[in-house]
Amino acid sequence: MTNWRAVFVGFLLATVFGIVGLVLPGIGQLAAGLIGGFVAGYMAGGGLGSGLWHGLLAGSLGGIIGGLLIGVAVGLAGLALGPAGGAISGAAGLGIFAFAVVISLVMAVESAVAGAVGGVLNSGRSGRGGRNAY
Repeated sequence: MTNWRAVFVGFLLATVFGIVGLVLPGIGQLAAGLIGGFVAGYMAGGGLGSGLWHGLLAGSLGGIIGGLLIGVAVGLAGLALGPAGGAISGAAGLGIFAFAVVISLVMAVESAVAGAVGGVLNSGRSGRGGRNAY
């Protein structure tokens, strides 16, 4: 069973650290995904598989939201430039979609690995297997 509270907290942490991590492009986002996935996996507990699943969900949710925000920003920029800008931003839509998919996959994989570590570290800490400890 999915602990959506753990997923949401991991997603929020990844988002906040991702925004702060813009100071160090690439490294900041990598650290954000690792932190968010670890926290989601640790909060969910239950061992390797549970931590991996919760970290994966937290990371992929962050990637999807990030991709949508990039798409909205490009769309608004295209609208501001008039009909020519609309055509340009429409043509760029395919590239933006591909970029969002790649970012989502990278964030999901790194968060899943960190979530697995968190789930293993919290596998036996509560009487209920760590699953609903929070």
